[in-house]
Amino acid sequence: MFPVTDTSQWFDDTSDDRPARRHSDAEPRGARPRWLVPALLIGLYALALGGSAALGVLSPGLLLWVAGMTGAGFAGFFFAFHRGWHLDSRDPQWRLPIVVTALAGLLVLLYLEPASQILLAPFAFIAFAWGLFTTSQRGLLRVAAALVVGYAVVIGVHYAEQRNSALLRLEVMHLLALALALPAFIVLMAKVQKLYRRLHQASRKIRSIEQDAQRDTLLGCYNRRYILAALEQQKQLADEGGIPLCLAVLDIDHFKRINDRIGHLAGDEVLRQFARIAQQGVRGGDVFGRYGGEEFLLIFPGTALLPALNTCERIRAHVEAHAWDAALPGPVTVSIGVTQYVVGESLLEFFSRADTAMYLAKEGGRNQVVVEEPVSREDTQGLDSSARGFF
Repeated sequence: MFPVTDTSQWFDDTSDDRPARRHSDAEPRGARPRWLVPALLIGLYALALGGSAALGVLSPGLLLWVAGMTGAGFAGFFFAFHRGWHLDSRDPQWRLPIVVTALAGLLVLLYLEPASQILLAPFAFIAFAWGLFTTSQRGLLRVAAALVVGYAVVIGVHYAEQRNSALLRLEVMHLLALALALPAFIVLMAKVQKLYRRLHQASRKIRSIEQDAQRDTLLGCYNRRYILAALEQQKQLADEGGIPLCLAVLDIDHFKRINDRIGHLAGDEVLRQFARIAQQGVRGGDVFGRYGGEEFLLIFPGTALLPALNTCERIRAHVEAHAWDAALPGPVTVSIGVTQYVVGESLLEFFSRADTAMYLAKEGGRNQVVVEEPVSREDTQGLDSSARGFF
């Protein structure tokens, strides 16, 4: 997004542009692999086990069990995801099954090594927190109840095998603390979940408003304020990095005649179709927007003059070849002036040169692209400072 800087106040921004609704407010995002966070959490648990083993509290053999169960779990989920079994679920990421599997693994390790109960509670809370944002509160409470029951079963097995009253009291104390704290944690975190969802929805609305505020309400392309802010930013980048920058001014030929002959509604439709044709003809990094009336600007960041000229010629040819409404008083064409930025010159000088090229295209018969070659910085000092109300 190009920030709207104070530079936009240099121009006579009196157009009545209001934001146009967009078809979608979705933005592309970098997707993390679904296994990344579980792998990191398992790594933390293994690190805690390793530290405990180094202190002589736990058996080093538990690390082998962790490695084996982790490999089996990842293989099973990879197979399930590969077969697409998760697609019919309300949670396509299958966070709840992953949480259940992780908790089952903690119970297995607790059975193998009673001293691992020290690590069970904190990592159980972490597992529940990870699954909270895609799982219902009721579902997590059921899982918590199952964990408590499973913990109680392991305690019973330990006592039946060892008849150790001290271990029994210690494990029951841990079980009681987990049984009381875990439901309270889930209930409190459910409120955080609701707040998160509301903030997420509000953030999406704000992004949608910001995007709409950049658009021309009639045409859907960028509006005057945005295109001028983008031009200022690209000028700064060109000055700092010496990268090429080109600008084109596009003006629909005889547009006033269209409005006078068949009305402004038909003229608006011509503008909409022209904007659509032009946007289809530009490249991904180019910035196209309405400057005012039937005049448009096209910015070519990081582009030399020849590629910019080729793009302008392509747009001109597409406009000329378009199947326009037969009711129009004549063919719809466009005159385009294009030039390249000279490092260190002002926006006024840059725009004036492109604007002059567009007027030469008009005077030369219209429906053509005219290039105004860039000149040296010293030669630009005498350029006319009146660029048709540019300031």
